[in-house]
Amino acid sequence: MRQNRCWISHKGVQLPSALGSPTDRKAIADACVRLIAAIYHRGRLDGSVEAIFQLLFNELKQAARVSEQGSKDVAARITEEVSRICTESKRIQASGEVDTWSTALARHRLKQCLKYYQLGSHRGRVELHSTLSAVVYRYITPPQVQSSYQARLTLIEDFLQGFYIESLNAFRRECQMPATYRPRSLLELAEYMAFTERYGKRRIPLPGRRSQQLIILRAQTFSQQQPPEMMVDIEQAVEGYSGDSEHGRSNVSIPQVREQMMAQEPELPEDALRHTVISELMDYLEEREQKDCADYFALRLQDLPANEIEAILGLTARQRDYLQQRFKYHLIRFALSNRWELVHQWLEADLERNFGLTPQQWQSFQSKLNPTQSELLKLRQRNMTDAAIAQAIGCTPTQLQKHWTKLLEQAWEIRNNLVSGTGASIDE
Repeated sequence: MRQNRCWISHKGVQLPSALGSPTDRKAIADACVRLIAAIYHRGRLDGSVEAIFQLLFNELKQAARVSEQGSKDVAARITEEVSRICTESKRIQASGEVDTWSTALARHRLKQCLKYYQLGSHRGRVELHSTLSAVVYRYITPPQVQSSYQARLTLIEDFLQGFYIESLNAFRRECQMPATYRPRSLLELAEYMAFTERYGKRRIPLPGRRSQQLIILRAQTFSQQQPPEMMVDIEQAVEGYSGDSEHGRSNVSIPQVREQMMAQEPELPEDALRHTVISELMDYLEEREQKDCADYFALRLQDLPANEIEAILGLTARQRDYLQQRFKYHLIRFALSNRWELVHQWLEADLERNFGLTPQQWQSFQSKLNPTQSELLKLRQRNMTDAAIAQAIGCTPTQLQKHWTKLLEQAWEIRNNLVSGTGASIDE
């Protein structure tokens, strides 16, 4: 006859009250060990909570211009998050170094928060947007849609707007904040942006002992839900959507989130010129069916290291190096042939500025020109048309373009102290 048992539970550790068989006794012994360890580590963690809070509070008070209560609130929320992670993590509990882990986690979260705080409201939002855009870039384009670079950026932005709302709801829930809570101070906004970055990069377990970042799973679902002929709900984007949603988005419209998270300051002339160069280079690459080069360029614009670009594009180091060389080839052709005026104006190296050369370099450059190139340079400086210049020096338009490209390459070499134009820096 089976013996009835009752179970005593402490913090998830269950103990059978009757001894029973040797197997039962071993189970009891193992459970007791786990119980003692849990109580021990829980006690150690409780003892370090105050120290962690004081550490965070003191750092925030020194680094942030915010009220003392504001620093305390943020420090308390980070402390609670760290405490919860250390309590729930079996790996941390089993390590025997709970204090070390809790301090490291607290400092990491503090560093993230202060990074966004120091960037400020606008730059912090752009930094977060760029970071998450780089993660989801390759997952957003639906396979049945041949989208341009600009269309993909629009789609990514719409996806992230929804993700920001999800993250805000998660932040409220995990910090036990009211449903109406919104970041008010710069420190609170920085805290939320740091949380959003961590939230997006959380690893979600998948079948087969695999895992994936949460934001990538959301991006894949988002792409699958896009209709093939309409990537953005225009009515919703223009007028704002206020209908109920099972994801808790009922009180926020897309334009409101766009305004809050990506509010743009007045664009400076040099920024406008840079954006024009980027847009035209993207068009140039896509017209020549160099979509992989366009993708590579988009990731380079995010200042991502080579290993992250390889991971996002699914390339080996050798494949990425080959793609980089191919991109450089097209970049130089674009810069020296198709849109040389635009690119050199952006680099502040246009003809009016003597191609960005110093007086000594300009003199050296002119001394190396042959008679045809010297005449070509003078006629360009007079703002004559290509047709008039070609007629004046007695060549075809194609020959004129070759002469001018060679001249630009020579200036490029002198400006960058290079031996040949083919090695020109991509970062110029």
